[in-house]
Amino acid sequence: MENTNIAIFSGTFFIVWLVIAVFYIYAFWRIFEKAGQPGWASIIPIYNVYVLIKIVKKPGWWLILMFIPLVNFVIGIIVTLELAKVFGKDIGFGLGLLFLGFIFYPILAFDNSKYIG
Repeated sequence: MENTNIAIFSGTFFIVWLVIAVFYIYAFWRIFEKAGQPGWASIIPIYNVYVLIKIVKKPGWWLILMFIPLVNFVIGIIVTLELAKVFGKDIGFGLGLLFLGFIFYPILAFDNSKYIG
C-alpha cells in the first residue's frame, strides 16, 4: 500500500512538473516569436541565450561573458532589464522579470506588448 501511494504521488508530481515545464517553454517560444526570432531557438541550450542577447540589441560576444562566474550574474541582470525595455515596459516590469520571472515572463509572452527593439 505504501509503495502504491509513493508511485501515485511520484507520477502525479511528474505530470504536474511536465505541464508547468511545457507552459514555460511555450511562453519563451512566444517571447522569441514576438521579437521576430524563431520560436524553436528558445529550446536550444546556449543558442537561446545568444538569441536573447541579440533580441536585447547587445553584441553577440556577450555570450562569452555568460561563461564567466559573477560576470554572468551581472550580464543576466542587464539582459533581463533590457528585455523589458525592448518590449516597451518600464523598469518596474524589468524588476518583476528579474525577481518574479515565473509570473512576469508569461505576462510578457501573452500580453499585447510589441517588440520595439
